[in-house]
Amino acid sequence: MKRIKNHTLSKLSIPETDKTVLSSYKKTVMANGVRVVSEYLPHVRSVSLGIWIDIGSRYETDLDNGITHFIEHMVFKGTQKRSTLAIAQSLEMVGGYLNAFTGKEHTCFYARVLDEHVELAMDVLSDMIINPTFPSKEIVKEKNVVIEELHEAEDDPDDVIHDYFEKILFGSHPLALPVIGTEKSIRAFTRKQLSNFRRIHYAPERIVVAAAGNITHDEAVRLSHRYLGILKSQGKPEQAPPAALPSISHGRFDYKRHITQSHICMGTVGFDIRHKKRFPLQVLSTLMGDGMSSRLFQNIRERYGFAYAVYSFNNHLSDTGSFGAYIGTDDQHVDRCIDLLWKEFKNLQSVPIKKKEIDRAKSQLKGSLMLGLESTSNRMLRLGSSELYFGELSSQDAILQWIESVTVEQVEEVARELFHDSRFITIVFRPEKEK
Repeated sequence: MKRIKNHTLSKLSIPETDKTVLSSYKKTVMANGVRVVSEYLPHVRSVSLGIWIDIGSRYETDLDNGITHFIEHMVFKGTQKRSTLAIAQSLEMVGGYLNAFTGKEHTCFYARVLDEHVELAMDVLSDMIINPTFPSKEIVKEKNVVIEELHEAEDDPDDVIHDYFEKILFGSHPLALPVIGTEKSIRAFTRKQLSNFRRIHYAPERIVVAAAGNITHDEAVRLSHRYLGILKSQGKPEQAPPAALPSISHGRFDYKRHITQSHICMGTVGFDIRHKKRFPLQVLSTLMGDGMSSRLFQNIRERYGFAYAVYSFNNHLSDTGSFGAYIGTDDQHVDRCIDLLWKEFKNLQSVPIKKKEIDRAKSQLKGSLMLGLESTSNRMLRLGSSELYFGELSSQDAILQWIESVTVEQVEEVARELFHDSRFITIVFRPEKEK
Protein backbone atom coordinates (compact mmCIF):
# COMPACT_ATOMS: atom_id res chain seq x y z
CA MET A 1 0.00 0.00 0.00
CA LYS A 2 1.53 3.25 -1.04
CA ARG A 3 1.09 6.75 -2.30
CA ILE A 4 2.10 7.28 -5.88
CA LYS A 5 3.36 10.24 -7.86
CA ASN A 6 1.17 11.01 -10.86
CA HIS A 7 3.99 11.32 -13.37
CA THR A 8 4.65 7.57 -13.17
CA LEU A 9 1.25 7.01 -14.75
CA SER A 10 0.93 10.02 -16.99
CA LYS A 11 4.00 9.07 -19.01
CA LEU A 12 2.06 6.05 -20.21
CA SER A 13 -1.10 7.90 -21.23
CA ILE A 14 -1.89 9.48 -24.58
CA PRO A 15 -3.96 12.56 -25.46
CA GLU A 16 -7.56 11.81 -26.32
CA THR A 17 -7.22 13.34 -29.79
CA ASP A 18 -5.71 10.15 -31.22
CA LYS A 19 -8.28 7.46 -31.99
CA THR A 20 -5.97 4.62 -33.03
CA VAL A 21 -6.29 1.64 -30.68
CA LEU A 22 -4.51 -1.64 -30.24
CA SER A 23 -6.17 -4.64 -31.86
CA SER A 24 -5.87 -6.54 -28.56
CA TYR A 25 -7.42 -3.68 -26.59
CA LYS A 26 -11.14 -3.93 -25.91
CA LYS A 27 -13.63 -2.07 -23.75
CA THR A 28 -17.07 -2.90 -22.38
CA VAL A 29 -19.38 -0.79 -20.23
CA MET A 30 -21.56 -2.93 -17.97
CA ALA A 31 -25.21 -2.11 -17.33
CA ASN A 32 -24.41 -0.72 -13.87
CA GLY A 33 -21.71 1.61 -15.24
CA VAL A 34 -18.56 -0.40 -14.43
CA ARG A 35 -16.07 -0.11 -17.30
CA VAL A 36 -13.96 -3.11 -18.28
CA VAL A 37 -10.80 -2.55 -20.35
CA SER A 38 -8.38 -5.29 -21.27
CA GLU A 39 -5.32 -6.06 -23.35
CA TYR A 40 -4.88 -9.70 -24.33
CA LEU A 41 -1.25 -10.90 -24.32
CA PRO A 42 -1.32 -14.65 -25.09
CA HIS A 43 2.47 -15.02 -24.98
CA VAL A 44 2.65 -14.51 -21.18
CA ARG A 45 1.43 -16.72 -18.34
CA SER A 46 0.47 -13.95 -15.94
CA VAL A 47 -2.37 -11.45 -15.56
CA SER A 48 -2.20 -8.02 -13.94
CA LEU A 49 -5.64 -7.05 -12.72
CA GLY A 50 -6.59 -3.66 -11.28
CA ILE A 51 -9.80 -2.19 -9.94
CA TRP A 52 -9.59 1.59 -10.26
CA ILE A 53 -11.75 4.10 -8.41
CA ASP A 54 -12.10 7.62 -9.78
CA ILE A 55 -11.47 9.29 -6.44
CA GLY A 56 -8.34 10.82 -4.94
CA SER A 57 -7.13 13.32 -2.39
CA ARG A 58 -8.01 16.36 -4.52
CA TYR A 59 -11.66 15.89 -3.56
CA GLU A 60 -10.93 16.06 0.17
CA THR A 61 -10.97 18.99 2.58
CA ASP A 62 -8.75 19.96 5.48
CA LEU A 63 -11.12 18.09 7.81
CA ASP A 64 -11.11 14.75 5.97
CA ASN A 65 -7.68 15.03 4.34
CA GLY A 66 -6.19 11.56 3.94
CA ILE A 67 -9.48 9.64 4.10
CA THR A 68 -9.11 8.21 0.58
CA HIS A 69 -5.68 6.83 1.44
CA PHE A 70 -6.89 5.59 4.85
CA ILE A 71 -9.79 3.67 3.28
CA GLU A 72 -7.31 2.12 0.87
CA HIS A 73 -5.50 0.78 3.96
CA MET A 74 -8.64 -0.29 5.80
CA VAL A 75 -10.13 -2.50 3.08
CA PHE A 76 -7.19 -4.85 3.71
CA LYS A 77 -8.35 -5.22 7.34
CA GLY A 78 -11.21 -7.59 6.80
CA THR A 79 -14.37 -8.16 4.79
CA GLN A 80 -17.61 -10.00 5.44
CA LYS A 81 -16.00 -13.29 4.40
CA ARG A 82 -12.25 -12.74 4.85
CA SER A 83 -10.11 -11.81 7.82
CA THR A 84 -7.01 -9.63 7.59
CA LEU A 85 -4.84 -12.75 7.50
CA ALA A 86 -7.05 -14.43 4.89
CA ILE A 87 -6.70 -11.41 2.61
CA ALA A 88 -2.92 -11.39 3.08
CA GLN A 89 -2.63 -15.11 2.36
CA SER A 90 -5.18 -15.27 -0.46
CA LEU A 91 -2.87 -14.55 -3.37
CA GLU A 92 0.52 -15.10 -1.76
CA MET A 93 -0.37 -18.78 -1.28
CA VAL A 94 -0.59 -19.16 -5.08
CA GLY A 95 2.50 -17.06 -5.77
CA GLY A 96 0.58 -13.88 -6.53
CA TYR A 97 0.88 -10.28 -5.42
CA LEU A 98 -1.72 -7.92 -3.92
CA ASN A 99 -1.38 -4.19 -3.27
CA ALA A 100 -2.96 -0.76 -3.75
CA PHE A 101 -2.06 2.89 -4.19
CA THR A 102 -3.72 6.27 -3.76
CA GLY A 103 -2.97 9.38 -5.78
CA LYS A 104 -4.22 12.92 -6.16
CA GLU A 105 -7.02 11.82 -8.50
CA HIS A 106 -7.37 8.02 -8.47
CA THR A 107 -7.20 4.95 -6.23
CA CYS A 108 -6.21 1.52 -7.52
CA PHE A 109 -6.35 -1.96 -5.98
CA TYR A 110 -4.34 -4.43 -8.01
CA ALA A 111 -3.04 -7.97 -8.20
CA ARG A 112 -0.67 -9.98 -10.34
CA VAL A 113 -1.20 -13.73 -10.61
CA LEU A 114 -0.71 -16.69 -12.92
CA ASP A 115 -3.50 -16.82 -15.49
CA GLU A 116 -5.02 -19.88 -13.80
CA HIS A 117 -5.66 -17.83 -10.64
CA VAL A 118 -7.22 -14.72 -12.19
CA GLU A 119 -10.71 -15.50 -10.85
CA LEU A 120 -9.31 -15.75 -7.33
CA ALA A 121 -7.70 -12.33 -7.82
CA MET A 122 -10.99 -10.82 -8.97
CA ASP A 123 -12.81 -12.44 -6.06
CA VAL A 124 -10.38 -10.97 -3.51
CA LEU A 125 -10.18 -7.49 -5.05
CA SER A 126 -13.95 -7.12 -5.46
CA ASP A 127 -14.58 -8.44 -1.95
CA MET A 128 -12.24 -5.81 -0.53
CA ILE A 129 -13.92 -2.84 -2.21
CA ILE A 130 -17.53 -4.04 -1.86
CA ASN A 131 -17.60 -5.72 1.55
CA PRO A 132 -15.08 -4.09 3.91
CA THR A 133 -16.18 -4.22 7.54
CA PHE A 134 -13.94 -1.46 8.96
CA PRO A 135 -13.52 -3.14 12.40
CA SER A 136 -13.24 -0.50 15.12
CA LYS A 137 -10.16 -2.14 16.69
CA GLU A 138 -8.44 -2.24 13.31
CA ILE A 139 -9.22 1.44 12.71
CA VAL A 140 -7.43 2.35 15.93
CA LYS A 141 -4.40 0.25 15.00
CA GLU A 142 -4.30 1.40 11.39
CA LYS A 143 -4.34 5.05 12.45
CA ASN A 144 -1.06 4.39 14.22
CA VAL A 145 0.29 2.54 11.17
CA VAL A 146 -0.56 5.38 8.78
CA ILE A 147 0.82 7.98 11.17
CA GLU A 148 4.05 5.96 11.29
CA GLU A 149 4.00 6.00 7.49
CA LEU A 150 3.62 9.78 7.65
CA HIS A 151 6.54 10.06 10.08
CA GLU A 152 8.65 7.79 7.88
CA ALA A 153 7.94 10.06 4.91
CA GLU A 154 9.01 13.08 6.98
CA ASP A 155 12.30 11.26 7.60
CA ASP A 156 12.80 10.95 3.83
CA PRO A 157 13.51 14.57 2.82
CA ASP A 158 14.11 13.89 -0.87
CA ASP A 159 10.53 12.56 -1.04
CA VAL A 160 8.64 14.86 1.33
CA ILE A 161 10.14 18.00 -0.21
CA HIS A 162 7.78 17.42 -3.15
CA ASP A 163 4.82 17.60 -0.76
CA TYR A 164 6.11 20.94 0.51
CA PHE A 165 6.55 22.08 -3.08
CA GLU A 166 2.96 21.18 -3.99
CA LYS A 167 1.62 22.81 -0.85
CA ILE A 168 3.16 26.15 -1.85
CA LEU A 169 2.51 25.70 -5.58
CA PHE A 170 -1.22 25.00 -5.25
CA GLY A 171 -1.90 27.22 -2.23
CA SER A 172 -5.53 26.98 -1.09
CA HIS A 173 -6.48 24.40 -3.73
CA PRO A 174 -7.16 20.81 -2.53
CA LEU A 175 -4.26 19.66 -4.72
CA ALA A 176 -2.04 21.22 -2.06
CA LEU A 177 -3.23 18.64 0.47
CA PRO A 178 -0.92 15.66 1.05
CA VAL A 179 -2.34 12.34 -0.12
CA ILE A 180 -1.57 10.72 3.23
CA GLY A 181 -3.30 13.45 5.26
CA THR A 182 -2.14 14.97 8.53
CA GLU A 183 -1.80 13.43 11.97
CA LYS A 184 -4.73 15.54 13.18
CA SER A 185 -7.08 14.53 10.36
CA ILE A 186 -6.08 10.85 10.54
CA ARG A 187 -6.74 10.63 14.28
CA ALA A 188 -10.22 12.13 13.80
CA PHE A 189 -11.52 9.50 11.34
CA THR A 190 -14.56 7.50 12.51
CA ARG A 191 -16.00 4.20 11.29
CA LYS A 192 -19.18 5.94 10.15
CA GLN A 193 -17.16 8.52 8.23
CA LEU A 194 -15.19 5.81 6.42
CA SER A 195 -18.31 3.81 5.56
CA ASN A 196 -20.16 6.84 4.22
CA PHE A 197 -17.21 7.99 2.12
CA ARG A 198 -16.75 4.52 0.60
CA ARG A 199 -20.48 4.14 -0.10
CA ILE A 200 -20.70 7.51 -1.86
CA HIS A 201 -17.47 7.44 -3.85
CA TYR A 202 -17.06 3.75 -4.68
CA ALA A 203 -20.02 3.92 -7.06
CA PRO A 204 -19.97 1.59 -10.11
CA GLU A 205 -19.89 4.55 -12.50
CA ARG A 206 -16.52 5.45 -10.99
CA ILE A 207 -15.04 1.96 -11.25
CA VAL A 208 -12.74 0.70 -14.01
CA VAL A 209 -11.55 -2.89 -14.23
CA ALA A 210 -8.23 -3.07 -16.09
CA ALA A 211 -6.75 -6.43 -17.09
CA ALA A 212 -3.53 -7.06 -19.01
CA GLY A 213 -1.95 -10.41 -19.76
CA ASN A 214 -3.15 -13.88 -20.66
CA ILE A 215 -6.84 -13.15 -20.31
CA THR A 216 -9.37 -12.60 -23.06
CA HIS A 217 -11.73 -9.66 -22.95
CA ASP A 218 -14.74 -11.99 -22.73
CA GLU A 219 -13.25 -13.59 -19.63
CA ALA A 220 -12.52 -10.19 -18.06
CA VAL A 221 -16.12 -9.10 -18.70
CA ARG A 222 -17.50 -12.39 -17.35
CA LEU A 223 -15.56 -12.07 -14.11
CA SER A 224 -16.52 -8.42 -13.77
CA HIS A 225 -20.20 -9.28 -14.18
CA ARG A 226 -19.93 -12.09 -11.65
CA TYR A 227 -18.14 -10.14 -8.95
CA LEU A 228 -19.07 -6.49 -9.59
CA GLY A 229 -22.47 -6.88 -11.24
CA ILE A 230 -24.04 -6.78 -7.77
CA LEU A 231 -23.27 -3.06 -7.52
CA LYS A 232 -26.29 -0.88 -8.25
CA SER A 233 -26.01 2.06 -10.60
CA GLN A 234 -26.31 5.43 -8.89
CA GLY A 235 -26.59 7.41 -12.12
CA LYS A 236 -24.05 10.12 -12.65
CA PRO A 237 -22.02 10.14 -9.41
CA GLU A 238 -22.25 13.23 -7.27
CA GLN A 239 -18.90 14.92 -6.89
CA ALA A 240 -18.01 18.41 -5.83
CA PRO A 241 -16.52 20.37 -8.73
CA PRO A 242 -12.78 20.99 -8.41
CA ALA A 243 -11.93 24.31 -6.84
CA ALA A 244 -10.53 27.02 -9.08
CA LEU A 245 -6.76 26.81 -9.34
CA PRO A 246 -4.93 29.67 -7.61
CA SER A 247 -2.69 32.13 -9.40
CA ILE A 248 0.89 30.99 -9.89
CA SER A 249 3.04 31.48 -6.80
CA HIS A 250 6.73 32.29 -6.73
CA GLY A 251 9.54 32.80 -4.26
CA ARG A 252 12.03 30.87 -2.17
CA PHE A 253 11.15 29.00 1.02
CA ASP A 254 13.84 27.62 3.36
CA TYR A 255 13.15 25.06 6.10
CA LYS A 256 15.50 23.87 8.84
CA ARG A 257 15.40 20.12 9.46
CA HIS A 258 17.36 17.47 11.33
CA ILE A 259 19.26 16.31 8.25
CA THR A 260 22.89 16.18 7.13
CA GLN A 261 22.38 17.07 3.46
CA SER A 262 20.49 19.94 1.89
CA HIS A 263 17.69 19.34 -0.60
CA ILE A 264 16.41 21.66 -3.32
CA CYS A 265 13.16 21.45 -5.26
CA MET A 266 12.53 24.12 -7.90
CA GLY A 267 9.50 24.21 -10.14
CA THR A 268 6.34 25.74 -11.48
CA VAL A 269 2.87 24.93 -12.77
CA GLY A 270 3.07 22.72 -15.86
CA PHE A 271 0.48 21.39 -18.30
CA ASP A 272 -2.56 19.20 -17.82
CA ILE A 273 -2.69 15.70 -19.24
CA ARG A 274 -4.64 16.73 -22.34
CA HIS A 275 -2.61 19.84 -23.15
CA LYS A 276 -1.23 20.09 -26.68
CA LYS A 277 2.19 21.07 -25.28
CA ARG A 278 2.41 18.07 -23.02
CA PHE A 279 4.74 16.04 -25.24
CA PRO A 280 7.13 18.91 -26.00
CA LEU A 281 7.40 19.42 -22.24
CA GLN A 282 8.09 15.72 -21.74
CA VAL A 283 10.89 15.86 -24.30
CA LEU A 284 12.25 19.00 -22.60
CA SER A 285 12.17 17.28 -19.20
CA THR A 286 13.98 14.26 -20.64
CA LEU A 287 16.87 16.21 -22.16
CA MET A 288 17.16 18.42 -19.10
CA GLY A 289 17.15 15.92 -16.25
CA ASP A 290 16.31 12.30 -17.12
CA GLY A 291 19.29 9.99 -16.83
CA MET A 292 23.07 10.26 -16.85
CA SER A 293 23.24 11.90 -20.27
CA SER A 294 20.92 14.77 -19.29
CA ARG A 295 22.11 18.36 -18.99
CA LEU A 296 21.59 18.58 -15.23
CA PHE A 297 23.43 15.34 -14.53
CA GLN A 298 26.35 16.15 -16.80
CA ASN A 299 26.72 19.69 -15.48
CA ILE A 300 25.86 19.63 -11.78
CA ARG A 301 27.11 16.12 -10.97
CA GLU A 302 29.76 15.26 -13.54
CA ARG A 303 31.30 18.71 -14.10
CA TYR A 304 31.09 20.21 -10.61
CA GLY A 305 30.50 17.17 -8.38
CA PHE A 306 27.91 19.08 -6.36
CA ALA A 307 25.28 16.33 -6.17
CA TYR A 308 24.70 12.61 -6.25
CA ALA A 309 20.97 12.84 -7.04
CA VAL A 310 19.79 15.39 -9.59
CA TYR A 311 16.79 15.06 -11.91
CA SER A 312 13.81 16.84 -13.46
CA PHE A 313 10.16 15.91 -12.92
CA ASN A 314 7.02 16.43 -14.98
CA ASN A 315 3.62 15.58 -13.46
CA HIS A 316 0.28 15.75 -15.29
CA LEU A 317 -3.20 15.95 -13.77
CA SER A 318 -6.64 16.34 -15.31
CA ASP A 319 -6.59 20.16 -15.29
CA THR A 320 -3.07 21.21 -14.34
CA GLY A 321 0.43 19.88 -13.77
CA SER A 322 3.80 20.58 -12.22
CA PHE A 323 7.31 20.70 -13.62
CA GLY A 324 10.69 21.24 -12.00
CA ALA A 325 13.97 19.82 -10.80
CA TYR A 326 15.41 18.26 -7.62
CA ILE A 327 18.97 18.30 -6.25
CA GLY A 328 20.46 16.81 -3.10
CA THR A 329 23.70 18.59 -2.16
CA ASP A 330 25.97 19.72 0.64
CA ASP A 331 24.68 22.78 2.47
CA GLN A 332 27.60 24.94 1.34
CA HIS A 333 26.64 24.31 -2.32
CA VAL A 334 22.94 25.25 -2.10
CA ASP A 335 23.14 28.71 -3.63
CA ARG A 336 25.61 27.60 -6.28
CA CYS A 337 23.33 24.72 -7.29
CA ILE A 338 20.33 27.06 -7.55
CA ASP A 339 22.40 29.36 -9.76
CA LEU A 340 23.39 26.42 -11.96
CA LEU A 341 19.76 25.34 -12.28
CA TRP A 342 18.75 28.80 -13.39
CA LYS A 343 21.64 28.87 -15.83
CA GLU A 344 20.31 25.69 -17.45
CA PHE A 345 16.77 27.09 -17.54
CA LYS A 346 17.94 30.35 -19.12
CA ASN A 347 20.13 28.53 -21.63
CA LEU A 348 17.11 26.54 -22.78
CA GLN A 349 15.28 29.84 -23.22
CA SER A 350 17.96 31.78 -25.07
CA VAL A 351 20.42 29.37 -26.68
CA PRO A 352 19.11 27.39 -29.68
CA ILE A 353 18.73 23.69 -28.92
CA LYS A 354 20.50 21.38 -31.33
CA LYS A 355 18.27 19.02 -33.26
CA LYS A 356 20.48 16.04 -32.40
CA GLU A 357 19.87 16.70 -28.69
CA ILE A 358 16.10 16.72 -29.27
CA ASP A 359 16.40 13.52 -31.32
CA ARG A 360 18.39 11.87 -28.53
CA ALA A 361 15.77 12.85 -25.94
CA LYS A 362 12.95 11.57 -28.14
CA SER A 363 14.73 8.25 -28.69
CA GLN A 364 15.36 7.92 -24.96
CA LEU A 365 11.73 8.68 -24.15
CA LYS A 366 10.39 6.26 -26.75
CA GLY A 367 12.74 3.51 -25.61
CA SER A 368 11.85 3.82 -21.94
CA LEU A 369 8.12 3.82 -22.72
CA MET A 370 8.32 0.76 -24.97
CA LEU A 371 10.50 -1.18 -22.54
CA GLY A 372 8.01 -0.40 -19.80
CA LEU A 373 5.21 -1.91 -21.87
CA GLU A 374 6.91 -5.31 -21.71
CA SER A 375 5.52 -5.51 -18.17
CA THR A 376 1.90 -6.59 -17.74
CA SER A 377 1.74 -4.44 -14.60
CA ASN A 378 2.70 -1.31 -16.54
CA ARG A 379 0.19 -2.19 -19.25
CA MET A 380 -2.53 -2.50 -16.62
CA LEU A 381 -1.56 0.90 -15.22
CA ARG A 382 -1.73 2.41 -18.69
CA LEU A 383 -5.14 0.81 -19.34
CA GLY A 384 -6.67 2.11 -16.11
CA SER A 385 -5.26 5.63 -16.14
CA SER A 386 -5.98 6.11 -19.86
CA GLU A 387 -9.61 5.08 -19.38
CA LEU A 388 -10.11 7.45 -16.45
CA TYR A 389 -8.39 10.38 -18.15
CA PHE A 390 -9.36 9.87 -21.80
CA GLY A 391 -12.00 7.16 -22.03
CA GLU A 392 -9.82 5.19 -24.47
CA LEU A 393 -6.38 3.68 -25.09
CA SER A 394 -4.10 4.68 -27.96
CA SER A 395 -1.72 2.31 -29.69
CA GLN A 396 2.01 2.03 -29.23
CA ASP A 397 2.44 3.38 -32.76
CA ALA A 398 0.39 6.44 -31.79
CA ILE A 399 2.63 6.99 -28.77
CA LEU A 400 5.72 6.88 -30.94
CA GLN A 401 4.13 9.20 -33.48
CA TRP A 402 3.22 11.80 -30.87
CA ILE A 403 6.75 11.80 -29.47
CA GLU A 404 8.41 11.79 -32.89
CA SER A 405 6.29 14.76 -34.03
CA VAL A 406 7.83 17.04 -31.37
CA THR A 407 10.01 19.72 -32.97
CA VAL A 408 12.90 21.83 -31.74
CA GLU A 409 10.72 24.93 -32.05
CA GLN A 410 8.00 23.41 -29.84
CA VAL A 411 10.49 22.55 -27.10
CA GLU A 412 12.01 26.03 -27.21
CA GLU A 413 8.54 27.59 -27.07
CA VAL A 414 7.72 25.62 -23.91
CA ALA A 415 11.02 26.70 -22.32
CA ARG A 416 10.30 30.36 -23.08
CA GLU A 417 6.82 30.03 -21.62
CA LEU A 418 7.74 28.30 -18.37
CA PHE A 419 11.20 29.45 -17.29
CA HIS A 420 10.52 32.77 -15.57
CA ASP A 421 11.49 33.88 -12.05
CA SER A 422 7.99 35.25 -11.53
CA ARG A 423 6.41 31.79 -11.73
CA PHE A 424 9.05 29.58 -10.05
CA ILE A 425 9.00 28.26 -6.49
CA THR A 426 12.18 27.14 -4.75
CA ILE A 427 11.94 24.90 -1.68
CA VAL A 428 15.14 24.29 0.30
CA PHE A 429 15.64 21.89 3.19
CA ARG A 430 18.78 22.81 5.15
CA PRO A 431 20.46 21.09 8.10
CA GLU A 432 19.60 22.56 11.47
CA LYS A 433 22.88 23.67 13.02
CA GLU A 434 23.72 22.09 16.36
CA LYS A 435 23.65 24.48 19.27
